[in-house]
Amino acid sequence: MNQTDQLAVLKKPLPDSLAAVLSLIFADRFSMTQAMRAHHGRDESSYPPMLPDAVIFAHSTEEVAAAVKLCSAHDVPIIAYGSGTSLEGHVLALHGGVTIDLSQMNQMVAVHAEDLTATVQAGVTRKQLNEEIRDTGLFFPIDPGANASLGGMAATRASGTNAVRYGTMRENVLALTVVTADGRIIKTGTRAKKSSAGYDLTRLFVGSEGTLGIITEVTVKLYPLPEAISAAVCSFPGTGEAVSAVIQTIQMGIPVARVEFLDENGVKAINAYDKMALPEKPLLLFEFHGTPASVAEQAQLVQAITAEHGASDFEWASRPEDRSRLWAARHNAYFALLQMRPGSRAISTDCCVPISRLAECILATKADCEAQGLIYAIIGHVGDGNFHVQMLVDPDDPADIARAEKVNSDMVTRAIGMDGTCTGEHGVGMHKMAFLVEEHGVGAIDTMRAVKHALDPKNIMNPGKIVRW
Repeated sequence: MNQTDQLAVLKKPLPDSLAAVLSLIFADRFSMTQAMRAHHGRDESSYPPMLPDAVIFAHSTEEVAAAVKLCSAHDVPIIAYGSGTSLEGHVLALHGGVTIDLSQMNQMVAVHAEDLTATVQAGVTRKQLNEEIRDTGLFFPIDPGANASLGGMAATRASGTNAVRYGTMRENVLALTVVTADGRIIKTGTRAKKSSAGYDLTRLFVGSEGTLGIITEVTVKLYPLPEAISAAVCSFPGTGEAVSAVIQTIQMGIPVARVEFLDENGVKAINAYDKMALPEKPLLLFEFHGTPASVAEQAQLVQAITAEHGASDFEWASRPEDRSRLWAARHNAYFALLQMRPGSRAISTDCCVPISRLAECILATKADCEAQGLIYAIIGHVGDGNFHVQMLVDPDDPADIARAEKVNSDMVTRAIGMDGTCTGEHGVGMHKMAFLVEEHGVGAIDTMRAVKHALDPKNIMNPGKIVRW
């Protein structure tokens, strides 16, 4: 029995009575067509499609609550769906059930520019939010690359390129509206910058990946747009030199906004994909935010550090169009590498380690990829010790997939041994579940499981993710 057949055994058909009621409530926003189910039955992971039995498009928190109550009454699984950009199998319908698509819940609820906060429905994307608040002189800095929804970003505790300066979703979510597994609507947190009032339910749901409840509204922090922004790109003779330059920059306390690493394979891929002419060597891409004077000072300090580590081809990009082109190429790296092996699927994985161990971890992982003969790239938000490995595999070749998974397993074990984590920002989903005990210990996993049992006693909220029932 292959993997897809094994997973199919777990599914139960959707009760006709439930389908009839949902169809009545949601009308043309309810679908059981093969095409709609297939669209919601896969993400950017390498797993085979796992289709829900039905898809509904919600327009309000109250509609989500009504759907959850109905599904709970029939013990039917529920999967929340935002933009479908997750990488670890988060939105796959492992047990079938109903996918609640929140993408049409895309309204701005309130912007309080004077308090530097905004409240949005879960389907609002990060680009939409920044477009809506452009005239306020503020911006939302969390940038995972894809134009992900804010609800999905909160659910997966996303971060991205700006995390080294502005933090992750964990630090930037103030409050949530959540529909619980029994269909209740709860509010967690307030717009106040801090609170000591009871358990921190906001942090409990941020990163819960839809396994404890469905996030329908998010209140986030905003930041003033920097007076000046400058970017710089430079190449290095090797990976070790590039990462060592980053380590020294961070240890000196230079407040870089973004610092991204691409190995030579990643540079080669984006050169081909975006028609660029960057030297095909390990590369660092910096961005500096602040006043014109502070940006200039930061840039000069970083340039001196990188020169000590053998950097060459140091180029500045102070014009917005030049910066945009560089960052667009960086964000396209995932799709660029896919073009290096047509017909392949990407196994994309990440880990995060203390900054002092970063070079060691990246170099060892790179050696593993070479030893396995993989087509791969290593790309990292190296300012906070987080890096990604993207490996191209033939989806019909189990041996090819096994080689990539061996690299993933060895990388994660290495990172945990360095007092790091199995995932810095991708989340757990299905792919990283096996490593949680190794990272946290049996007692901690039992505690997580107890929380899951308490908040979702029927195991209907995105079952089969994060912890085993």
